[in-house]
Amino acid sequence: MAEGSLIFISGGVRSGKSSYAERTAAGLAIKTEGKLHYIAAGKAYDPEMEARIQRHQEDREKSGLNWTTWEKPSALEEISGNFNNQDIILFDCLTTLLNNELFRAEDVWRNREFQENLLSDILRAITEIRKKCRALIVVSNEVLNEPIGKNELVITYSKILGTLHRNLVNMADEAYLVEAGIPIQMKGEPE
Repeated sequence: MAEGSLIFISGGVRSGKSSYAERTAAGLAIKTEGKLHYIAAGKAYDPEMEARIQRHQEDREKSGLNWTTWEKPSALEEISGNFNNQDIILFDCLTTLLNNELFRAEDVWRNREFQENLLSDILRAITEIRKKCRALIVVSNEVLNEPIGKNELVITYSKILGTLHRNLVNMADEAYLVEAGIPIQMKGEPE
């Protein structure tokens, strides 16, 4: 089976990237008669995150489209075998998955080998999902434009995230940066 297309969408917090990703997935599903899947990495750690998760769920429900949701805050590779070439998959979001994986590791995150393995595990999971589906849309936050300070965990997070972004844009068929609700195409054929 041919590898599915990969679309990478990033942007700042509340930039409209998730809404754009949902519209993109819905458009692809309608055009190809594909099945919509939503891989949610978010966990409701506080009331704000709980409200954001609920808003995303309501938006998908209001769309009138039949989304299958996978709650996967860590170990993304565990669900890679559940998809086929009719599936349009939206994964939201990479930054949350990385955050969850680092905190799940407790103090092991300081280990360079752990960091390298985490990076390769996430890329491998995305590659495996992409191999099985028609299209995979990966959403991530642009958090690297702000000063990161001197916190070792934040520096480690930023380095891994930056490497993930570079790798995913390199792998992607299309890449977008969403600013104030406007998608700016960074890679791929113009629409």
